[in-house]
Amino acid sequence: MSNYQRRSKDQLARRVAQDIHDGAYVNLGIGQPTLVANHLPPGIEVVLHSENGILGMGPAPSPGEGDYDLINAGKQPVTLLPGGAYFHHADSFAMMRGGHLDICVLGAFQVSATGDLANWSTSEPGSIPAVGGAMDLAIGAKQTWVMMDLLTKQGESKVVAQCSYPLTGLACVKRIYSDLATLACTPEGLALIDKVDGLDLAELERLVGLPIQP
Repeated sequence: MSNYQRRSKDQLARRVAQDIHDGAYVNLGIGQPTLVANHLPPGIEVVLHSENGILGMGPAPSPGEGDYDLINAGKQPVTLLPGGAYFHHADSFAMMRGGHLDICVLGAFQVSATGDLANWSTSEPGSIPAVGGAMDLAIGAKQTWVMMDLLTKQGESKVVAQCSYPLTGLACVKRIYSDLATLACTPEGLALIDKVDGLDLAELERLVGLPIQP
């Protein structure tokens, strides 16, 4: 029986952050991905973008220090680094659609083994009514990474052979960063980048329900 411990949300954010290269322009999606801003390695310059019209975001403000006139796309207060800028959201979307972002980190409901992304609706009553900027980010960024729990609360894999939820983009996800493993999505299926200590590949394949190239 495997004996392993899941990555905490902060450990997962730190794992994503360590793969972001110096000089990258990066969009962090709503939810878990915003935590990545707090774990960027010292000594490198990463320019964080928010789709509501910010370049040069810093880490989250200290408790009680937030300014609600300075928020990200998820309406969370953020900080602005020296040299940061605000601009119209139409200009922000031009950046997203024009291939000017190196990486976007998004949450997801499902990702297929070949990188299809479903992250805006589960089609349940009361779910959000529109895709928003996720489609523009998923297709416009040079690399799209997903950050999520590997399993649902019901224990079902969010990594699937084929998405059953409405799609955000086709074959756009390059990497899946999860609480149990980091996986690459390829035209041939899933490939293992790393996994938590104590979790063997056979158990990971059983949880996902798909073959994973070592």
